[in-house]
Amino acid sequence: MTARTLIADLAAAPEGPVRVAGWVETVRDQKKVQFIVLRDESGSAQLVNPAVRDGDEGDPAITDAISGLSTGSFVAVEGELKKDERVKLGGLEVKIGALEVVGAALDSPIADDSSIDKRLDWRFLDLRRPEQNLVFRVQTTFLHALRTWWVDHGFIEIHTPKLMASASESRAELFEVDYFEGKAYLAQSPQFFKQMAQPAGFGKVFEVAPAFRADPSFTSRHATEFISVDAEISWVDSHEDVMRMHEELLVAGLTAVKEKHGAEIEAAFGVEVTVPSTPFPRIPLAEAKEIVAQRGYTVPRNDADMDPEGERQIAAYVKEEYGHEFVFLTDYASSIRPFYHRRHEGDAGLTNSYDLIFNGVEISTGAQREHRVDVLEVQAREKGLDPEELGFYLDFFRYGVPPHGGFGMGLQRVIMLLLHQPSIREVTYLFRGPNRLTP
Repeated sequence: MTARTLIADLAAAPEGPVRVAGWVETVRDQKKVQFIVLRDESGSAQLVNPAVRDGDEGDPAITDAISGLSTGSFVAVEGELKKDERVKLGGLEVKIGALEVVGAALDSPIADDSSIDKRLDWRFLDLRRPEQNLVFRVQTTFLHALRTWWVDHGFIEIHTPKLMASASESRAELFEVDYFEGKAYLAQSPQFFKQMAQPAGFGKVFEVAPAFRADPSFTSRHATEFISVDAEISWVDSHEDVMRMHEELLVAGLTAVKEKHGAEIEAAFGVEVTVPSTPFPRIPLAEAKEIVAQRGYTVPRNDADMDPEGERQIAAYVKEEYGHEFVFLTDYASSIRPFYHRRHEGDAGLTNSYDLIFNGVEISTGAQREHRVDVLEVQAREKGLDPEELGFYLDFFRYGVPPHGGFGMGLQRVIMLLLHQPSIREVTYLFRGPNRLTP
């Protein structure tokens, strides 16, 4: 049997025998000739068959098979590859010599104008769209570039447990599960465990893995299960070291995406991928709020945090003033940061932390961590936490740990904003939210 050729490789293949396989996008069943547009994971191509009808000389088996084909059916075809500039679809076509229907399809329950919820109900069919295929090839390239950068810079990849005995951040956002005779929690982040790598002497670590948040939000950027991209490094002087690492990592990822998929992204989504310059703009949160107020928007929060509209406003300002899609908002108030964030020397009301905003949406939080155990205990109590319950975590710091810091970043948010998609539902393989556990 002739080896299968990917459709994307047909242009470089010589004319002659070829075998292709994929699913049927369209069938044009004309009186004298039949056309199939076949798609596989790499692209689409036109197949042609001179029709043999009743009374015509020849075997009508292929003609009859094509006439009975339903859209979406998977077929394998052997035939003759011909190069013809008149063919609009790639300047080539395959004359069918043999056709096997390996998976017949029912009529599709979704259409191009189906709602996102309807499409998610039938996600395996929705993923057949070329745009969806591109989304996940972009994600693959992006993550490969991040991993390459990390490995080239001496990082160690770790895989932390997703079942935990206690909370890593907020109990309010924990999923509780039965665990034999007791209870366990799904990890909100690998925070405590990636910090554990610092007294272990690993120095620089990263992880790409699921995280879980019991957050009943129905926004375009929230999910109850998502992929968290995390890194932690030893021997930092401040959160500036973490930001520098973070921006260099993102430049590597976006450079790879632009080089490999830039033209495809522009054709599919009308988006030009921009590789950001470094350093990214840095604006202290208090200053950012003043800038936003000068633009006519007052953040309507009772705490010291920024809200989504404030993030959009400061991103618009940075785009106008610096021509940049990213901005670090720095120096968040300790009142809205976790107990393990290092506080400013001389001003305990501020932390050595940041949020990274990309195209108007927060994609990451990073910080220098507090590594002094006596200070950690005090800060935990201030947050209403019992140091006794944090015993396993605080033990990390009782046996020596270097100054360290890191970040956690939502992968789907990055891809959503990179491709200018309206929701992370469009860029998540199988989305999980407050009212979605299937498929």
